[in-house]
Formats: sequence, C-alpha cells, structure tokens
Amino acid sequence: GFYMDNQEAKLRQKLRNSGVSVVREGDNISLVMPGNITFESNSGAIKSEFYEVLDSVAIVINEFDKTRVAVSGHTDSTGSVSYNQTLSEKRANSVSDYLRSRQVLADRLDAIGFGERQPIADNTTTAGRQINRRVEITLMPIVNF
Repeated sequence: GFYMDNQEAKLRQKLRNSGVSVVREGDNISLVMPGNITFESNSGAIKSEFYEVLDSVAIVINEFDKTRVAVSGHTDSTGSVSYNQTLSEKRANSVSDYLRSRQVLADRLDAIGFGERQPIADNTTTAGRQINRRVEITLMPIVNF
C-alpha cells in the first residue's frame, strides 16, 4: 500500500505532460504509453524523443526496487494476427531492453506481446485503433511468501 502509493506519486510527478497515463488498480500501477508517441508506425524501434520519458520511468523503477515490472505490447487489428503478434513482442522487448540499458535488473522484467487480443477501444474506428496501439508497463509489488 504505502510503498506503492509513494511510487505512484513519484511516477505521476515525473510523467506529467509526457502523454503517458498512470493508472492504479489495487497495488498495481500501470503506465500506458500510446504507440503514436512511443513508436513509428509498424516499427518496434522506440522514438528517440521518447527516451527521456523512459529514463524517468527507469529512475523510479530503480528507486523502488521491490516491484516486478511487466512490459506488454499491444496492437490494433489491422494487419494479420501473426504480424500484430510479432510487432507487439518487438515493442515490448524494445522497451524492456531500454529499461535494462538503464540498470533495471533483468530478473525484475518480463516482456510479453499480446498482439490485438486485448483492445481497450473500438478497432473499427481510427481513433480506437490508435488507442489500442500501446505499450503498458505494469509495476507489481514483490510479495514475500
């Protein structure tokens, strides 16, 4: 609770005006990064202007080292299912690799591509497809059993 509250507050401060949404669900914190600000169209390469945002995320992740970090890639439904799956995996891995290059420990990171399987908006509209193209970083407290 309190640990994640502090981490959430720091993330909200660092990511203000970045285009990244900070969403809290219980003890989990999700950072929703729209594809249009993170990647070029049909590319797994991170836009250079987004490095600064990811640097801020890495600073907070490193400060709060009692969290697991899940990086998930998502696409819209245009293109083939296999293409979208591969693209989502490339995007998740690009963000995960970048965080690792900023000293986030590899054993805290999981990268997964969901392709078009988890839309959050209507894929029949241009606006909906744009919202569905995203990477999410979910921070979960490490619980000792």
